[in-house]
Amino acid sequence: MKWTDTLDIAIALTEAKPDVDPRYVRFTDLMEWVMALPGFDDDPKRCGERILEAIQQAWMDEVD
Repeated sequence: MKWTDTLDIAIALTEAKPDVDPRYVRFTDLMEWVMALPGFDDDPKRCGERILEAIQQAWMDEVD
């Protein structure tokens, strides 16, 4: 997975962190959790606030 695979990341986070409400996740934690996902392989320098916002929104949509 890459940073731009927001839906795949959201699904993986839903499975990996079932008790976490994505609305209250700090971006620093979100970035760490994404990089720790199995199959994630992208440069941390390619991540920015917009990407993290997109991942967080996709995760919220997935939970709902």
